[in-house]
Amino acid sequence: MERYKTSRAAEYKTVRGKDKKRVQTKQRLWPATVNRELACLRAMFNHAIKGDVPLRNPICKTAAKVLREDNEQTRVLTYDEQGRYLAKATPILRDVATLMLETGMRPEEVYRIQPENVYLAEDYLFNPYGKTKAAKRRIKLTATAKNILTLRMKAAEESAAKDKDSGAFLFPCEADAMRPLPGIQSAHARALRESKVAKFRPYDCRHTWATRAVQAGIDLVTLAAMLGHSKINMVLRYAHPTQEHQTKAMDKMEQYVSEQKIAQAERTAPQTSYAIQ
Repeated sequence: MERYKTSRAAEYKTVRGKDKKRVQTKQRLWPATVNRELACLRAMFNHAIKGDVPLRNPICKTAAKVLREDNEQTRVLTYDEQGRYLAKATPILRDVATLMLETGMRPEEVYRIQPENVYLAEDYLFNPYGKTKAAKRRIKLTATAKNILTLRMKAAEESAAKDKDSGAFLFPCEADAMRPLPGIQSAHARALRESKVAKFRPYDCRHTWATRAVQAGIDLVTLAAMLGHSKINMVLRYAHPTQEHQTKAMDKMEQYVSEQKIAQAERTAPQTSYAIQ
């Protein structure tokens, strides 16, 4: 197992090229990738052991320690970067990215929006997908998000009127209209190149929304519910206060402490009494 970890950690990532063949990149595999493979193999052995197969799991914690993961990404878009990026985005990419920036939804949640789950009159949509109960939630729509969904709903209705095998999703797959959009990676990469915005992932639009929500004063408990997290500690992975925000918070704290000291001094100061003549 140690030889396997060393070998895999030395390999490079591959991507699918234009000819559909895998092409090697200059980036090594993330430690998380190797750890997920070990976790999969561990689960396979445990499944066999539960079936009364007489063997020992070689991927137990004492036998094979996982690699240290230090791949947390905290990319948050500035408003200038957002404008330049969206200006070069395709219509679908622009709508998907804007919805994420306006609502904090996950990419796959946006891809799978269906007309029956959108309530424009009440200004919200319902997300029925997710591994946890918290992920299945109502999402309040901003004016910008509502405008996008209004146009998408109209397009879906017109498509369904022409072809009954369409209109199931607001962001349908080009090859099969009854399936949701599989992804936006190609359009995203092109928009990055043309806009000259520093590299970020589509998922970072969700990070950006969460960070802006914290800066706007939304408390972490409410933010966790809006993001669809069942545990509040998960929010800390998405909310990344900027240095300016932290500086303002410290200034606010300093002002509060100063005011409390003055108030305390006034309460404890000796009172001067004057006799009535």
